[in-house]
Amino acid sequence: MYLQECRLKAEALAHQETVNILALESSCDESAAAVIQNGRVIVSSSVYSQIDLHALYGGVVPEIASRSHVQKMDVIVEAALKEAKMRLQDVDAIAVTYGPGLVGSLLTGVTCAKALAFAAGKPLIPVNHIEGHICANFLTHPDLKPPFLCLVASGGHSHILEVSDYGTYRLYGCTQDDAAGEAFDKAARVLDLPYPGGPRLDALAQSGDANAVKLPKPKLAGKYDFSFSGLKTAFINLVHNERQKGKTLPKADLAASFRKAVVDQLTEKTIQAALDHGYKTVALAGGVSANSLLRAEMERLSAKHGLNLCLPRIDLCGDNAAMIGSAAYFRLLRGEIAGLELNAVPSLSLVQAP
Repeated sequence: MYLQECRLKAEALAHQETVNILALESSCDESAAAVIQNGRVIVSSSVYSQIDLHALYGGVVPEIASRSHVQKMDVIVEAALKEAKMRLQDVDAIAVTYGPGLVGSLLTGVTCAKALAFAAGKPLIPVNHIEGHICANFLTHPDLKPPFLCLVASGGHSHILEVSDYGTYRLYGCTQDDAAGEAFDKAARVLDLPYPGGPRLDALAQSGDANAVKLPKPKLAGKYDFSFSGLKTAFINLVHNERQKGKTLPKADLAASFRKAVVDQLTEKTIQAALDHGYKTVALAGGVSANSLLRAEMERLSAKHGLNLCLPRIDLCGDNAAMIGSAAYFRLLRGEIAGLELNAVPSLSLVQAP
């Protein structure tokens, strides 16, 4: 009965001039809620970060993350509604990340969203976390429309995707081992930088010489594929060898050299894919899109080749619920809603490799 009624409501919402969606995000270590209007406007956004909880361990501890989501989810939902000056009944639909991510964290958000949707009699919209990151660009650039090429780079993902339409994607290339964000975090750890490592390494690299250390460049069969595992291993071995010799590490130079090696891969292959396939607009998405060198190099290369570049706002690069609400709006327009049997899918894919 619930799903049947919500299908009718979703059909009506697809023709409604203004649609407000309450979105929830809990795929990893941020509890977030937001109210998004028509997929383009942030009415409110509330994020609770768990960085302090996980700093002691040097990384995210899934059990701790899950427990924190349980404690904070209702708080951030209330905060988002209060900022939007709305009650639960005032929103038109509920959206939630259901994958990919940590299963315990995802389950908390999915369970909360299902309860809210059922209690309020609102349509429930399931959203892929990676799609959310892509849609952060629609919030930063309200005039952006498909088709465009998008580099998604985060702690768990490195993809070059064609966004041919809202919710329609084609994979051109992806990492064959580690993700760019993971590589940054591991390199930061070996340099004894505190958690979260990626942003710390980026900051340290500002004062270093990016050409001080020679690092390997992988050769891959896939023209647009990435590989960071060998690079990461070479970097770790280099640092360990220097320490064993009792040498003082030039940490800023090491950070700058590693950052350049990762960014060179990301930028060169993304720009090449855009040129090869005739794209005029290129976008970035994901946590690594906040990296200062990546943003600067993409701006430089895009200008050089006459490409329009879309960068998400810094506060929308990391995990947040606003991007989930944006993605949900375009899913809603196609009538893609879920029933109360919705479950978390930790290994959910956005698009299958060709």
